[in-house]
Amino acid sequence: MRRLIATALALTLFALAFTAAAALPPLSEVRPINDQLFAAAVGDRIRKECPTISARMVVVMQKARALERYAKAQGYTDAQIDAYTSSEPDKRRLEARALAYLAERSARPGDAEAHCRVGRAEIAAKSPIGELLRSR
Repeated sequence: MRRLIATALALTLFALAFTAAAALPPLSEVRPINDQLFAAAVGDRIRKECPTISARMVVVMQKARALERYAKAQGYTDAQIDAYTSSEPDKRRLEARALAYLAERSARPGDAEAHCRVGRAEIAAKSPIGELLRSR
């Protein structure tokens, strides 16, 4: 009888965990995660284009770990997180969003000074993008 109860309890817990995981929206729809990844994508473009701005790598790594902890706290598994972060369509979507953001601010690929101007403004505003960057 104990074994039957233990098995039933284990199956119930498994079903609850599966139901909770199934109810989670795709990571591509979780705004706090996507907003931070967007900031990282814009910051990455700025640091690559502007020779006088670099990434604050310690801050970048801290924010990446915090995002992973946040996703796990929301109920996402390592496999779900890995699938999202390695998804080529999601990478392209974030990159397109970053390029559009920069273009709205007149920073087109190959225009170093425009990227530097945007980067300096983000740093001065202490925006989520600016927190990831530093002027050299």
